[in-house]
Amino acid sequence: MLGLDVGSKTIGIAVSDDLGIAAHPLMTLARVGTKGDVAVLERLVASERAVAVVVGLPLTLDGEIRLRARRVMVLVDALKARLAVPVETWDERFSTAAAMRVLIEADLSRARRKEVIDRQAATYILQGWLDARQGAR
Repeated sequence: MLGLDVGSKTIGIAVSDDLGIAAHPLMTLARVGTKGDVAVLERLVASERAVAVVVGLPLTLDGEIRLRARRVMVLVDALKARLAVPVETWDERFSTAAAMRVLIEADLSRARRKEVIDRQAATYILQGWLDARQGAR
């Protein structure tokens, strides 16, 4: 599975292991617009042999969909139209903050944290989704 943390400038990407148990950071993609982003992600799904894509949905603290989440849904809808695998959303509230805590605890410099935060947030999103699936089994 692939996990995505979609921002306005970048998309953090994580990948699961073959068993769907653990998520790992993969890369950060510079955004080029929805059409171009979808093309790159379509190739990545194929090269990673992903069977699903999980996209973090930035809901408000009270669970509402506002501007940021609507922007993410534009990409989600485009992915659903182009990909041959399921595309799901996952509540990403606090994912960046949780990822940042992990990076600070790992004593990474500010510059290094800035480099990896998006893919680490994507890992947090994907891991939450994987854990929820394991609990449902």
